[in-house]
Amino acid sequence: MKQIFAVLVAAVFAAMSFAAVAQDKKADKMEKKSEKMDKKMDKKKGEPKKKGEGKKKSDGKKSADKMDKK
Repeated sequence: MKQIFAVLVAAVFAAMSFAAVAQDKKADKMEKKSEKMDKKMDKKKGEPKKKGEGKKKSDGKKSADKMDKK
């Protein structure tokens, strides 16, 4: 009876250890992917703006003026 109990405890311990190792590997993969995405985003931030992107600031003011007229 003691041997069965010891085997069950060992099996539970092994299963938990296996799950923890798998979870760590998955977290490492996700961390590497997020680092790659961060590097890509940093590169995109450094690119110059296209024509017309900076001109849209006045659009918000026009819509506010329209609301005041009503």
